Amino acid sequence: MMKDKVVLVTGSAQGIGRAIALRFAKAGAKIALNDIEAQKENLEKVKKEIEELGSEAKYYFANVANYEEVERMIKEIERDFGRLDVLVNNAGIIKDRTLAKMTLDEWKAVIDVDLTGVFNCTKAALPLIVANQGSIISISSVVGLEGNFGQTNYAAAKAGIIGFTKSLAKELGRFGVRVNAVCPGFIETKMIESVPENIKQAVKQLTALGRFGKPEEVANLVYFLATDEASFITGEAIRIDGGLAI
Repeated sequence: MMKDKVVLVTGSAQGIGRAIALRFAKAGAKIALNDIEAQKENLEKVKKEIEELGSEAKYYFANVANYEEVERMIKEIERDFGRLDVLVNNAGIIKDRTLAKMTLDEWKAVIDVDLTGVFNCTKAALPLIVANQGSIISISSVVGLEGNFGQTNYAAAKAGIIGFTKSLAKELGRFGVRVNAVCPGFIETKMIESVPENIKQAVKQLTALGRFGKPEEVANLVYFLATDEASFITGEAIRIDGGLAI
């Protein structure tokens, strides 16, 4: 279903981004991996995993918060692959602190990567996506829907992604381009390793399925949204949280 299509996954050196890249690769897609240069070793590993699946992959260094770096990356992807069919905006960071203690730099860092990064990548990739009537999927969070203690910066960014997604879906529908967001709950990644054990247990108790999600489960939803099976879905922000606090 994805054979020979080209998919860019930002922040794909590990965690959910890695799982998304591998899911598309299993379906025969060519993968453009992205992360910052400090993640080179992990990008190499993911590239090798994709090649072992029989698919093609290249990786590109770019800080998604920097439009010039993103623009350069998109030009390199067009040079190397000749097209781009799916953009997955996954790159993100956290800098948790209550607002009373949060610095402006901590606020800006999260907004710049998590929200402006989505603008930068989507803006730069738009001509290629429109040319192929492609699909854009951005990773938001249940925090963007519900808020969370100590995450005003992250919540604002992730809520912004949802508004961005719905607005862009209205703009691009006439071109046959679908735009959706995925809102994961607590997923087993390095991002939550620092969460205290008592908090983890409390979250599991609030979750109907009684566990955290797996990156592969998020990847399956992202993949579905990019396929023709989801051809009448656009402008949605879909929760994948195991029934958190229902």
